[in-house]
Amino acid sequence: MGEFSPWHLAIVALVFVVLFGARKLPDAARGIGQSLRIFKAEMKAGVDGEPKPADTPAPQAPTASAELPQAAPAVAPTTTTPVQQPTTTS
Repeated sequence: MGEFSPWHLAIVALVFVVLFGARKLPDAARGIGQSLRIFKAEMKAGVDGEPKPADTPAPQAPTASAELPQAAPAVAPTTTTPVQQPTTTS
C-alpha cells in the first residue's frame, strides 16, 4: 500500500499535463533544472568557504563625486510659532 508503482507516476504525469498543458511543461522543466543548477552551485560555493573570484567585485578607486561637498537641501527648513490660545474676557 505504501509503495509507488509506475502507475502512480503515470497518473501524476497525466495530472500535470491536464493542469499545465503540454506546451508549458518543457518550459517548467527547464526552469526547474536551471534553479537546481544555481542552487547546487551556491551550495558548493558555501561549502568551499570562499566565493569564486569572478563573483567578487573588484575594489574601485574613489571617484571625484566622493570629494564634492554635500548639496544644500532643496527646501529651506521652516520654523513654527506657537498658536495663541483664545482668552476669555468677562
